[in-house]
Amino acid sequence: MKRVTRAVKVRDIQIGGGAPVAVQSMTKTETWNVEETVNQIEQMVAAGCEIVRVAVPKEEDAIALKEIRKRTDVPLVADIHFHYKLAFMALDAGVDKLRLNPGNIGPIERVREVVRAAEAQKVPIRIGVNGGSLEKDLLKKYGSATPEAMVESGLRHVRILEDLGFSDTIISLKASDVNRMVAAYRLMAEKVDYPLHLGVTEAGTPFGGTIKSAIGLGMLLHEGIGDTIRVSLTAEPHEEVRVGWEILKSLELRKRGVTVVACPTCGRLDIDNFVEIVTEVERRLAHVEEPLHLSIMGCAVNGPGEAHDSQLGITFGRQVGMIFKDGVPMRKVGGEDIVEEFVREVELLRREGANAKTLVEERPLVQIS
Repeated sequence: MKRVTRAVKVRDIQIGGGAPVAVQSMTKTETWNVEETVNQIEQMVAAGCEIVRVAVPKEEDAIALKEIRKRTDVPLVADIHFHYKLAFMALDAGVDKLRLNPGNIGPIERVREVVRAAEAQKVPIRIGVNGGSLEKDLLKKYGSATPEAMVESGLRHVRILEDLGFSDTIISLKASDVNRMVAAYRLMAEKVDYPLHLGVTEAGTPFGGTIKSAIGLGMLLHEGIGDTIRVSLTAEPHEEVRVGWEILKSLELRKRGVTVVACPTCGRLDIDNFVEIVTEVERRLAHVEEPLHLSIMGCAVNGPGEAHDSQLGITFGRQVGMIFKDGVPMRKVGGEDIVEEFVREVELLRREGANAKTLVEERPLVQIS
């Protein structure tokens, strides 16, 4: 059952309050470099990124935000640490959310000024606790960055904002190991009704980081905990976005783009270059935003069954593929034209309307040897 939270608006994206789980990521450019930053934002948005965070460690980064804001409509989050004046500059530039910890930007007078400015512009604040940078007194109290220590840190910052009458807040409790991260979010979910931003921080390479993120985020989302996600990989941000969407799609929480069911291959495989075909089909269809369910199966054992559940599928036998549409055999393809013909059928399906069952069109039976 989905955890009930208050709603927080980030430009035109609602976080919490029953809204779909939003996918976000962070640019990896130096923000002052407007061209590189905007180019990366465009790649992220094309992959499905709904909220983009940019680092603002220096004044020149904050200055660049005005031009970046002019060149993109995606909700922008300014990542601020320690320097409260950068928060003012980010707000003046028109950002849609601040990521800062109020306890780290100086005396309460400074915090009050930032909070009042954010409140005036209806800009929410994300409190971000990181297991790798916990307060020294909490490390001494708990002995390490335990889930309890992380939650206490988060509640400290929350209370600062609440004491100032501010509640347009989102919370994250990130750690680099899955068990600690999951335990911290579970504990926080019992204590507050603020939306939670999920993430396994510094998760690692695309291989290991994807596994850690899928397990950590997947466990919590399956329990109804989490309102927005960011996958953190040592990779380009659009790859983080792709992984985030696949996690949500696998739990049937969101639908976007192509979902390919492909067999793992075995001794029954009836085609030599099966892996290359699947990889090339996914690459060629990466631009598709409509939710499409496709199947690519290497033999006739499970293929027809999977094809029946797919909008479009292909099953192989003796180096020749049979394309199925809505579970009905349509035509044969083979040789070098397999990928081209299958992609062509997908594009035709998109034009017909991907979400409706359609009648099989009569096309000539073609077998290419």
